Amino acid sequence: MLVLTRKLEETIVIGEDIVVKVIRTGSGSVKLGIIAPKHIQVLRGELLEAGKPEPLLPLPANLLTRATSDQFPHVA
Repeated sequence: MLVLTRKLEETIVIGEDIVVKVIRTGSGSVKLGIIAPKHIQVLRGELLEAGKPEPLLPLPANLLTRATSDQFPHVA
């Protein structure tokens, strides 16, 4: 396991086409934005542990350029 320290707005690049960005930090939590190709499914760990991965749905073209949140849909 690689362990990194990142500050607000800093990124981590995985491979050639996955970017993880620190969006917000707070007391006991970190909000991350993840940009990945459409063919790579990004899931929260607890969904895999529960055995119920979310279905991979096609995203509208206008959503592909901005990060969205499954917990806070009003936050981009």
